[in-house]
Amino acid sequence: MTRKVVITCALTGAGDTVGRSEHVPVTPEEIAAAGIAAARAGAAIVHVHVRDPQTGAGSRDVALYREVVRRLRDSDVDVVINTTAGMGGDLYLDPRDPSGFAEGTDLVNGIERLAHVEELLPDICTLDCGSLNFGEGSLVYVSTPDMLRAGAKRIQELGVRPELEIFDTGNLWFANKLVEEGLIDPPGMYQLCMGIPYGAPPDPALLVAMVAQIPPGVVWASFALGRMQMPWVAQSVLLGGHVRVGLEDNLYLGRGNKVDNAALVANAVTIIEAMGAEVATPDEAREILSLRPRT
Repeated sequence: MTRKVVITCALTGAGDTVGRSEHVPVTPEEIAAAGIAAARAGAAIVHVHVRDPQTGAGSRDVALYREVVRRLRDSDVDVVINTTAGMGGDLYLDPRDPSGFAEGTDLVNGIERLAHVEELLPDICTLDCGSLNFGEGSLVYVSTPDMLRAGAKRIQELGVRPELEIFDTGNLWFANKLVEEGLIDPPGMYQLCMGIPYGAPPDPALLVAMVAQIPPGVVWASFALGRMQMPWVAQSVLLGGHVRVGLEDNLYLGRGNKVDNAALVANAVTIIEAMGAEVATPDEAREILSLRPRT
């Protein structure tokens, strides 16, 4: 039987990409439209961040999530909805005096990060499985074991499937602990995030080593940033995983060729099918992940 591969499209993210490509969606209408187009191109899952419509900056505004999710659910296109729950973990420190919070800090506890999940009950939401020095400068993403256990328990109570975002080997170790402790209902869902400075580098040998540490029964996918996005589709399929593409992680399809989310998904479809696998439909993704049927 030909293996089914689930494509997730990460539509916009929260990074400083709006000024770098006209294709990055900003308003709820644009984000939902990008999700619908990605689904038509072959994505079974859309991963949703929201942005302030005036500034383009990442946001935790529940009203913005509400509008995106409503538009997706009211459309004539079937797609599995995966909302981030990672916003609210940004800690900026002044390197001359790290005892206080610097400008740009947006830090709330693990339960407050779930406000939109509590209201909208998406199929999936993310859970970032550890703290991380996030790129150059003085930004630390904060996600402690206590926060994660509290968040995982609440997500479990809500009946939402957590996608455990794994940025490094220590994150993988902790994700396995959450599964072992029964805070993740089967099947666990892991996303191996490669190339985030300074997490796990996009090294195929490292991906092999990380996949070897995933417990039996866990469904996993992986992605890499920038020019490694499409090679990582092939890497994931070769190792038995699922895939993620989208403008959150990469703006180009070839040197200098800025494209939209649907074009990235369509290219991933080509790679998957050329490797002898089949692209999963939303209903097949629901079966693979034991999600609720579409209502």
